[in-house]
Parts: sequence; C-alpha cells; structure tokens
Amino acid sequence: MTIKQKLGNTGVYLRRRRWLPRLLGLSFIVAVFAVGVGVGDGRVKTYLHFGAQPVSGLPVKIDYSSVDQVYQSLRQNYDGKLTETQIIDGMKHGLATATNDPYTVYFTPAEAKNFNQELNNSFSGIGAQLGADSNGTIEVIAPIADLPADKAGIKPGDLIVDIDGVSTSGMSVDTAVSKIRGPKGTTVVLQIVRNKTEPLTFKIMRDNITLPSVKTKILDGNIGYVQISTFADDTTSLMQKAADQFKAQNVSGIIVDLRENPGGLLDAAVNVSSLWLSPGQLVLQEKRGTEVVQSYQALGGDVLHGIPTVILIDGGSASASEITTGALHDNNQAYVIGEKSYGKGVVQQLINFTDGSQLKVTVASWYRPNGQNINKKGITPDKTVTISAADVSAGNDPQLMAAETYLKNNH
Repeated sequence: MTIKQKLGNTGVYLRRRRWLPRLLGLSFIVAVFAVGVGVGDGRVKTYLHFGAQPVSGLPVKIDYSSVDQVYQSLRQNYDGKLTETQIIDGMKHGLATATNDPYTVYFTPAEAKNFNQELNNSFSGIGAQLGADSNGTIEVIAPIADLPADKAGIKPGDLIVDIDGVSTSGMSVDTAVSKIRGPKGTTVVLQIVRNKTEPLTFKIMRDNITLPSVKTKILDGNIGYVQISTFADDTTSLMQKAADQFKAQNVSGIIVDLRENPGGLLDAAVNVSSLWLSPGQLVLQEKRGTEVVQSYQALGGDVLHGIPTVILIDGGSASASEITTGALHDNNQAYVIGEKSYGKGVVQQLINFTDGSQLKVTVASWYRPNGQNINKKGITPDKTVTISAADVSAGNDPQLMAAETYLKNNH
C-alpha cells in the first residue's frame, strides 16, 4: 500500500489523511490532504490533489546506461563488500540528495521506522533537536532538558562535525538523526565545535525518549502557563484539557511557551490555534510558487478567544511552533516575546512505499495570515528579550518574567 503524508520542520510536521481513520486513531488528528485514488495492480496509488507538475526539464524516464557503467566499474574493481540492497539504497539516497535540499530525504525501511517513532514522540536516542546552519553543518537547535544530551553538556548552537568517526560534511539532518539514534544503553560519540572554535568530544549513552508534549501550571496573578515541547499526537487533547482548566479558573492571562519547540504535527498546530481563533479565521496557506494550493482555517471551539495571551519563542522554535505563533499574532490574539524563531517555512510530502521505505520531499511553502513566508527568516518577536549565560547560571528566566510583567501591566 502506498500512502502520501505531509511534513515539515527542523524535525517535522505531519499532515495525515481523514480517509484512513485506522491510521489516525484519535479524533484530534483532523487536517487532511485530499487525494485522488486509483487501484489497478493490487496497490493503492495516490496523487497530489493540487495537480503538482513534474519538475521542468526532467524526462519521464531516465537513461540508466551511464549509471550502469558506474555500477559495473564498482562491481569489478571495488576492494570491499557490498550488497545489492546497499547499492540500490545508495542510488535512492543519491536521487534525494541531488536536489541539494536538506529537507528532501530518502529513508530505508529502518530509517523510516526511526523517523516515524520521532513523529510519535517516542524513540531511543540522546534527546537533542537538530537542524542545519547556513553552511549546511549539522547544528544542535536545543537539547531536551534532563535527557542524555542535556546531561552530557550539549548546548544549543553546538555544531556536530563527526558521528562515531563519520564526518557530517554533506550529511542531511535526517541522516544525522538516524546515526545518532540507537538502542537504549548503547553509546554514540559526537565531535562538536562550540562557538565556531572550541572542539569537544562527547560520549553519550542512549536512552528511551518518551515525552508528554504539554505541561501546565498556574503562576502568580492567576496566569495560566502552558509549555508545548512538540506538536505531537497527544498535543490536541492535552491542550484542550489545559484550555478547559484555564477557562474554569478564569485566568487573567495565558503564557504559551514554545521555546525550543521544533514543530511536529500540522494538525496539532491548527487545533491549538483554534482554541483562540474564531471559526474560519486563517491559520496558514500553502503555496507552490505563487499559487495557493491549500488554506487552513480555525476549526471552532475557541474557548480561549480574547484572553490576553503571550507566546514565548526563541531560535529553537520552528515549523508548527512558527505556524501557531504567526496564526495567533496575525489574528490579534497574542503578543510575542523572546528571540527570533528558527525560520522553517517549507512543507514536505512524505511518501510511504510498499517495502516500508519513504521519500520526504519538499513540495510547497507555507505563509502566515499576514502573507509572509518565514523560511530562513524566522518570526521576530514584538519584544526581544534574551537570556544571558549569567541568567542561566542563576536560574533566571527574563523572557518568562517579561511575559508575566506584560500581562500584569497591560491587562
């Protein structure tokens, strides 16, 4: 069975399909990528609903004669061991790599399994969110608090130049993630460059990573605080509970902490935004070139509409985090404090093949309600507040304090 899904983020956001409820499970996954379906050779084939055109200049079929020349030369001369599977997987990886797009990646069945575990917020690894800097070097966006990477001393902005003796030069983010992951109790050795000059080596033991995506509490002044770490399968239900709690307690304001949130499910971002937005208000649009191919509106259930809200963002806030921030800000439902977000404004399509492998390919860009695409630009807060090393050492959080002050002084 062949299935197509929608993705995007420093990690990912996923858009799943309404016509496959057995794959969706819970009702809070609601956004849909409508497709046409054709059945012929025993497999289900799906086609993009917006009639995507093939890449200009590429032939329908490739002349593989020159590829076969390389294969025959390799087969006859290579001094080492190779399997047919390795050769075929290498060619598939190469096709994706040829795009020079860090978000277009081919996954083998094993790599696809790891990727989907991440989507479900459950995997074995070190607990670090990765991206790529402007030079394409693998960069730590944020280590997750109290998990192996954080405990080992990995910091945001660290550049990973080597994984278990393998250089990351030219390596995609997804490939780096797959190499860093592994069974609980095993170790991975990372060569790090910090502050562009300081070489460091970390040997980190992997552990099982399963995280609830939403945490809440009530702050002084009856301010509701909610931290969303990722937009995962449990986010919509947990946020609905938080919203009901805040409404029942008649909170004076709400702080939504999206710092170091790399993104996740697009559905969850739309559902979370809908807790504030009136039905029909625009959350985002997707475009191919200048053509709008999909618009997402708030779905209703806006129990938090009109409650003074501050969103906290930083350089680790990406994709679905930026979608939610832009949707609430541009619809006058939130004030934004912190530092400029990551800047992930493109969308990937995830295509699942019958052998369990997958292709993740960039198919569109997404735009805020105000018409802006934030790719490589990020979202600039209404008020910029930084956190210094001294703040970290002292356990201070000036961004959170600024949010509390804003809510107390302005509402």
